[in-house]
Amino acid sequence: MAPVQENTQWPRVSKFTLSACAATVAELGGYRSFTHFLFTFPLDLTKTRLQIQGEGGSRQHAGSLHTQTPQRGMLSTAVGIVREEGPLKLWQGATPAIYRHIVYSGGRMLAYEQLRESVFGRSEDGSFPFWKAVIASMISGALGQFIASPTDLVKVQMQMEGKRKLEGKPPRVHGVYHAFTKIIAEGGIRGLWAGWVPNVQRAALVNLGDLMTYDTVKHFLLRNTSIQDNSVCHGLSSICSGLVAATMGTPADVVKTRVMNQPRDSNGRGLLYKSSIDCLVKSVKKEGCISLYKGFLPTWFRMAPWSLTFWLTFEQMRRAMGISSF
Repeated sequence: MAPVQENTQWPRVSKFTLSACAATVAELGGYRSFTHFLFTFPLDLTKTRLQIQGEGGSRQHAGSLHTQTPQRGMLSTAVGIVREEGPLKLWQGATPAIYRHIVYSGGRMLAYEQLRESVFGRSEDGSFPFWKAVIASMISGALGQFIASPTDLVKVQMQMEGKRKLEGKPPRVHGVYHAFTKIIAEGGIRGLWAGWVPNVQRAALVNLGDLMTYDTVKHFLLRNTSIQDNSVCHGLSSICSGLVAATMGTPADVVKTRVMNQPRDSNGRGLLYKSSIDCLVKSVKKEGCISLYKGFLPTWFRMAPWSLTFWLTFEQMRRAMGISSF
């Protein structure tokens, strides 16, 4: 199938907008209905709780022994949240998650396409070499996530509020607006980027698995099979990209979640970890390498339909708007 000729006067703005819209559909509405949001967003909260579980083992705080919650699996964690905090808590943090994807997905998709078409360039046969796709996907993911990091910080903190209440701790945030203002009041504008290093590292790896895999698989299928540039091609490519992205991104996601959720002193410095490397080393030392894949199943179960929904929606929106296929 021949590519659609672009007819928009503002291609970059249009591509950013379509990426943000497709990400919002994937985050909330699903490809067909609202059921996608109802069943997949709780996996994100479950994943976050699993990544915090077992953190640091038993340790002394202010002279008293702090005991961690019992180790749980994915299903028991989700059931525990419903039983101990209420069913609505499974969707806590949904609003900043939408804000994050609007900024992150719009930025990463536009950056990758500009790097592919204008900076690195395609080969003479129209293909995009693998090594170029690797570099472009990591740069675009890191850039998009750095810009969106404040929204991710707010999302993680909101998702942990139910657990803090069960532990007898006072609420840290009461909503998105309060979270932003509180973070700025305590740490200034720079406080909004607390934990940005592991956040960016994680996004670079996820984007490497997602964008690079989708782009490579899609154009491999178009060049070497009879499959056309349609929903079948887009679906197969997105299935591959979701699995690779979850596999590559989970370890960095665990580190990111722990660094962002840790308590901080009056100067905004973390009390548990000095850096993402420090968090990585301590987690492996105390819990083993398997700790880096805590939350992998809910991550994959969530990322697979998210990726499928995003790419199908994004490609169809581009075609409908007269923009060439990705």
